[in-house]
Amino acid sequence: MGVQKNIVVDGKEVPFKASAAVPRLYRLKFRRDIYIDFAKLESGIEENNPEQSIMGIESLEIFENIAYGRPAEMASARTA
Repeated sequence: MGVQKNIVVDGKEVPFKASAAVPRLYRLKFRRDIYIDFAKLESGIEENNPEQSIMGIESLEIFENIAYGRPAEMASARTA
């Protein structure tokens, strides 16, 4: 169950699926809250001046966690 729809990414239509399980899985895997991490990413971005945006090493770690966790979850769902 969850939200399923097709979205356009780089000119291609791809399936997108989201559920309430994502924040729970993120917390189990990384022992961090995904919403707090997203808020930290957002606070490092200066909307009116991208050149003044500050993205530290912690931001890179958050991006890695999100990129690692999501494809792994999708791959396990395909094999189930």
